[in-house]
Amino acid sequence: MFDNLQTRLGEIFRRLSGRGALKPEDVDAALREVRMALLEADVHFTVARDFVARVREAAVGQEIWKSLSPAQQVIKIVHEELARTLGGVHRELRFAPKPPTVLMLVGLHGTGKTTTAAKLAHLLRRRGRNPLLVATDLRRPAAVQQLEVVGRAAGVATFSQPGADDPVAVARAALAQAARAGHDVVIIDSAGRLHLDEELMAELARMREAVAPTEVLLTLDAMTGQDAVTMAEQFTARVGVDGLILTKLDGDARGGAALSVVAVTGRPILFAGVGERVEALEPFHPDRMASRILGMGDVLTLIEKAEATMSAEAAATLERKLRRGEWTLSDFVEQLRQVRTMGPLDQLVEMIPGLGGRLKGAPTVDERQLARVEAMINSMTPEERRTPALLNGSRRRRIARGAGVTVQEVNRLLKQFEEAKALVRQMEELGKRGKRLPKGGLGWPSRSD
Repeated sequence: MFDNLQTRLGEIFRRLSGRGALKPEDVDAALREVRMALLEADVHFTVARDFVARVREAAVGQEIWKSLSPAQQVIKIVHEELARTLGGVHRELRFAPKPPTVLMLVGLHGTGKTTTAAKLAHLLRRRGRNPLLVATDLRRPAAVQQLEVVGRAAGVATFSQPGADDPVAVARAALAQAARAGHDVVIIDSAGRLHLDEELMAELARMREAVAPTEVLLTLDAMTGQDAVTMAEQFTARVGVDGLILTKLDGDARGGAALSVVAVTGRPILFAGVGERVEALEPFHPDRMASRILGMGDVLTLIEKAEATMSAEAAATLERKLRRGEWTLSDFVEQLRQVRTMGPLDQLVEMIPGLGGRLKGAPTVDERQLARVEAMINSMTPEERRTPALLNGSRRRRIARGAGVTVQEVNRLLKQFEEAKALVRQMEELGKRGKRLPKGGLGWPSRSD
């Protein structure tokens, strides 16, 4: 989402870095460009103005032009102020001291409220909670059925009352059901509208009073720009909002909403939706998002994704196989599956410091090619996966037919697998000797292959 802003800021800072010593007027000129970049990204004009003023004040206070690396000091200040604009520090979801915790999701139609409810339930279930999804949007056609469908995809229970016409009564009944069934979190998918209206606001205010939610969470479509900011102001003033969830942060909009809503509403962003899958909801960390915007990557989130995908026991088993040279094509395809469950590969690349920016416009890892690799390995017998040396010409032709690929692609896969094994052995040997690791990759297939 922040590609354009990231590119503009990167150009500004590269020009600053090329000048060496900086004068106050150099910083002023750069900050004017930063302000224009923020406005072009659809950041609210007061937020952009205040942001630049704070950066200028900090730069003057630190007398950055007298430092040994003034351009780096400017980037450091901008990073700190970006994180501050985005909320400063990560705020965890609050839980009631006595279950159940009631989370009430509000928002307009089209913001992804219902799917976000399921994503949040899935995330909490993975954290050991027992959530219950509640359908109280009784006016939108098929809204109840949609929640039931996404609830099944998330692996969580749902509650609805067919034929009901009072959403507040449904919410009360859901709390009673949660107490009986032992659900410690109740997630209420409230009603929405295409536009803000008095009836919606009155209904949501009545529901809030009736169920006393631990958190009221507003879902905002990050691709709607300034409209999202206006909507956030209205919901905060009329219903009361405790936190925000930004959806569609993986889209191609300019991203100004993310940089504006916290400053305008004073409410923190708790989560960000980064895809369609039920797993595609991430805790929102202002400092990490600031690093992404500035092209610095996000290693901590990448590590968390990897830890969530592979258990410590599985990682130890993999390491043992690698050390003993027992890594097979079955292990190879399992690693591919785990990488794919971490999210879109382009997003993962962006989290690697310095790599995402360098690869813009270059051939990248193609997820479709990974699927083809998986199909080829699945077309092999267990014995062939354990011992690739058995794969003579006729066997390779059979595998190619089974996977719907060419023999050349099968040959390329086997070559990449052997190169990966050789590289792992080199890394192990060099690690024992304390030498630097060789340059190169693990042979992941790319669009250029």
